[in-house]
Amino acid sequence: MYQNLESAKKELIKLGYEINDPWDIVDLFEDKIAEYAGSKLAIALDSCTNAMFLCLKYLKANGEIKIPKKTYLSVPSLIIHSGCKPIFEEIEWSGVYQLNPYPIVDGATRFRKNMYIKNTYHCLSFHRKKILPITKGGMILTDDENAKKWFKFARYNGRNERQDHKDIKDLDFLGWNMYMPPEQAAHGLKLFFDIDDFNEDSGGSHTYEDISNYTIFKNS
Repeated sequence: MYQNLESAKKELIKLGYEINDPWDIVDLFEDKIAEYAGSKLAIALDSCTNAMFLCLKYLKANGEIKIPKKTYLSVPSLIIHSGCKPIFEEIEWSGVYQLNPYPIVDGATRFRKNMYIKNTYHCLSFHRKKILPITKGGMILTDDENAKKWFKFARYNGRNERQDHKDIKDLDFLGWNMYMPPEQAAHGLKLFFDIDDFNEDSGGSHTYEDISNYTIFKNS
């Protein structure tokens, strides 16, 4: 891990990358992950949970969303917080599954070369227990340029992260505080440079408990 942003900037410049401000490090991390994954674009966020939440908001999702009974607790929670209803089904999965009927992929436990599933909003997780073990982070893989623009503003309170808040006169929409800090992106880059092309899935239906019987989900 880099000692600080300045040391990260100096080392990345030595490697031939153009780094003018801290957000260039986030941009570089996004570019590297997109290239590795096989997507045109990548948008860094503070978690996979928030990545999927923003995808649902972007698609104006409503109604029922089908997910596996055996999954991480935050998935039905984010579905409820987005205004939708989780429907639990018997689904065997490893690495990835779809938030059906929407083209949103929960890819929290898969990280390998060319993993991107075309024509989806494919969400990744970075965590100390995952394949790319930065403290906490997420990413959306997509080929949708319009979505990328929306996600970038949505993750940073509806504004460009390079704008000083004192220069903001108005907003097109209200966003959220879900961006990945440059420090996390720098850590991710440091680890990514040593990542393998193929990695076994770190989770699936065999690693999670059935959460469909939780009372809180039955009453929501």
